[in-house]
Amino acid sequence: MESEAVILALAALAQSTRLDVFRLLVSREPAGVPAGEIARELAVPANTMSAHLSVLTRAGLVRSERRSRSIIYRADLEHFRSVATFLLKDCCGGRPEVCAPLVADLTPCCPPKEPAHG
Repeated sequence: MESEAVILALAALAQSTRLDVFRLLVSREPAGVPAGEIARELAVPANTMSAHLSVLTRAGLVRSERRSRSIIYRADLEHFRSVATFLLKDCCGGRPEVCAPLVADLTPCCPPKEPAHG
């Protein structure tokens, strides 16, 4: 990943409404959220939300898909993973123990679900 792409992603998230949008979309993966619902949930006018979604899309953090008459927005978790990996790639100068607390904080987030056996 290039530095410019990381800077674009971080700049897009460096605004409170866009950060809220991204967090909302992450919480609704993999289904996504229609644009109007995002605007309603975050109490942001539709035209303003459209501008925020455009910034997040240009930064590669959000994807959209037309379903019938709605546009569904989803977080691009693969791109976000690339941004986070870029930031942590050298793992504290080759000293992984320095990054261990960060990794430990992330690990309990979303443990994989065990497949149902029936």
